[in-house]
Amino acid sequence: MLNASERRRLTETIKEVESRTDAEVVTVLARQSDNYLYISTLWAAFLSLLLAPLMQFLPWWIEYQQAFTLQWILFIVLAVLFRWRPLTMKLVPKKVRFWRASNLARRQFLEHELHSTKHRLGLLIFVSQAEHYVEILADRGLAEQITNESWQEIVENFIHEVRKGKTGEAFVHCVEKCGELLEEAAPATTIKNELPNHLVLL
Repeated sequence: MLNASERRRLTETIKEVESRTDAEVVTVLARQSDNYLYISTLWAAFLSLLLAPLMQFLPWWIEYQQAFTLQWILFIVLAVLFRWRPLTMKLVPKKVRFWRASNLARRQFLEHELHSTKHRLGLLIFVSQAEHYVEILADRGLAEQITNESWQEIVENFIHEVRKGKTGEAFVHCVEKCGELLEEAAPATTIKNELPNHLVLL
């Protein structure tokens, strides 16, 4: 996550960008888009059930009650172990991670009322840390003038910088690049500030 200095710099960048465009920009950084409790629990249950057929290969006899107890102990241990976030994310399929992050991005777009700005010029820059997911969502007024390829290029540059460990700079550069497109598509005609300029942390 970003430190206080990086967040202040990002806030100032958003203010500066919005002074040159009629668009409203909101940035959201989520630690993770879901707790994936159901997936880690299913993995723990599945591996615990595998214990029963494996017991027949043990060199000693185990009573039914002992086997049942061992399964429960294994399930509890695995369920707790799989709640460690780095391990949890390894268990979640990439398709599911991205689907949950994309779903949260769209909820944030609606919760911040980016769909109801004047002239439909709302823009959301959404990042979910655990899923390594970045998405830019533009409302109708911007989508009609700026291609998805332009947004995707900014996203790819963002990801490239983050992989180098420059998350704060990546955010600032992302906002600046978006600002260049916004200034061309929707140059400032009025003074406005409908939505928060600071980074929203989830």
